Amino acid sequence: MVLVGVATSAILGNVLEAGLNDQVRNAIQRTSAMVERDVASGLTAEQILTEQPQQPGFLLAVESAVGDPSGAVMGADSSATALTDDQIAQLAEGLNGETPLVVQIDDVGTFRVEGTVSPQGTAVVVGIPRDEVAANVGRMLTTIGLLTAGGLVLLALVTAWTIRAGLAPLRAVADTAERVSKLPLDRGEVTIAERVPAAQADPRTEMGRVGEALNTLLDHVDESLTARQRNEERMRSFVADASHELRTPLSSIRGYSELSLRALSKNHAAATIETTEASLERIQAQSLRMTSLVEDLLLLARLDEGQELVYGTVDLTRIAVEAVADAGPAGPDHTWVLEVADEPVQIAGDTGRLHQVVANLLANARTHTPAGTTVTVTVEREGDTAVLTVHDDGPGIDPALRDELFERFSRGDRSRARQTGGTGLGLSIARAIVDAHDGTISVGSEPGDTTFEVRLPARPVGSA
Repeated sequence: MVLVGVATSAILGNVLEAGLNDQVRNAIQRTSAMVERDVASGLTAEQILTEQPQQPGFLLAVESAVGDPSGAVMGADSSATALTDDQIAQLAEGLNGETPLVVQIDDVGTFRVEGTVSPQGTAVVVGIPRDEVAANVGRMLTTIGLLTAGGLVLLALVTAWTIRAGLAPLRAVADTAERVSKLPLDRGEVTIAERVPAAQADPRTEMGRVGEALNTLLDHVDESLTARQRNEERMRSFVADASHELRTPLSSIRGYSELSLRALSKNHAAATIETTEASLERIQAQSLRMTSLVEDLLLLARLDEGQELVYGTVDLTRIAVEAVADAGPAGPDHTWVLEVADEPVQIAGDTGRLHQVVANLLANARTHTPAGTTVTVTVEREGDTAVLTVHDDGPGIDPALRDELFERFSRGDRSRARQTGGTGLGLSIARAIVDAHDGTISVGSEPGDTTFEVRLPARPVGSA
C-alpha cells in the first residue's frame, strides 16, 4: 500500500508537471506576438499584463532590443505587481538552467517559465506558478498517507479478527485437552465427558479436523477406560469367586482332617476306623472337586494364550450323538432328542475340547431346567458353517443374566449355593473353546424357548 501510494504520487506529480509545461508553451506562443506589438507601442510589462488579463500569479517579463527589462506578476485581484531589479535578476539567472525551467523568485514564488526572442529582438518570458501543482501533490500525498494508514489499521483489525476466528477451533482443542489433563484417570471409575464443541470440530476445515480427531481420541480413551474398569471389576469378582470356590473344599478337607485326628486321639478302634474312612472319602471328594476347578481355570488360561488345542478332523455329528447318550443316564428325568442329518458334519478342530463344549451345554440344560423338560440337540451344515444347537422348553434365562451368561463364575444362583451345582465356569469354557476354533456361540431365551447356538467353520484340516 505504501509503495502504491508513493508510485501514484510520483506519476500524478509528473502528469501535473507535464500539464504545467503545456500551459507554459501555449502561453508563450499566445503572448509573444501581443507583447511584440505592445512593446512597439511603448507599454511596460505591467501595462501589458493590465491590457491582457491573465490568471492570478501569471508572470510576464519583457526586455526590448535596446535593454530596459521589466516584469510583472498578475495578482489575485487582477492587479499587476511590478518586479524589482533583484527579482528580475533572479529570473534572468534562472533562465540559464536546463529545461524544464523552474525559477524561484523571492517574495513572489516558484514558477515554471519559458522564454522566446522575437525577430525584432524583444525577449519575452512567461511563467505559471507551481504552487498549485505542489499543493495538489501535497494534498494527494496527505490523502494517500491517511488512506494508507487507515487501510493498514483496518487490515490489521480484519487480520487479527480473521486469525482469532480461524484459530478458535484450535483454542477449543487446547482448552479441552487442558481440562482432560486435569482429570484423575489413574484410579476408580473414570468417564471423560469433555469434548470439543461440534461447531469447532467441522471436518471440512483443517482446524476442525484436529478437533474431530481429538474427539475421536477421547471417545476411544473413554471406551478404553470403561473397559479397563469393567475388566478390573471382573478380575476382582473372579478372584473373589475363585477364592470362595477353593476355600469351600479346603475348609472341608481341613474339617474332616481334624475330625480324623480327634477320632484317633480317643483310641476307639472301631469308631476311629469308621470315622477315618468317612473323612477320607469326603477329603477325596473335595480334593477331586478342587482339582476339577483348578483344571478348569488352567484350561481357560491356556485357551486365552492360544494353547491347549490339538487339531484334527472332527465328526461333529458323532460328538453330538455321544454327548446325548451320556446325558441320558445323568438326567433321566429329562427328555433328550437328537436331530442330525444322514451325512456327518465334519470340521477341523480339537475333538476332546469340542466334546467338552457339547457336554457343558447339555449339563447346563439339565441343571437349570426342571424335570420333564425336553432338550433337543441339532447338528446341520449351512454353507461353509457347521451349526450345533441345544434347545430346551424350560422356564428360560433371567434377562438380567443374559449379557453375562458366558462370563467366568456366572451363575443363576447369586448366593453361591450348591442347589444348582457347578462352579459357573462351564459356559465360559465353552465360549473360550469355540472362540479358539474361530467360531461363535450365542443364546436366545424366553419362557419355554431357550436355544444355545454354536457356529463353527466347516473346513478341512490344515486349511486357513
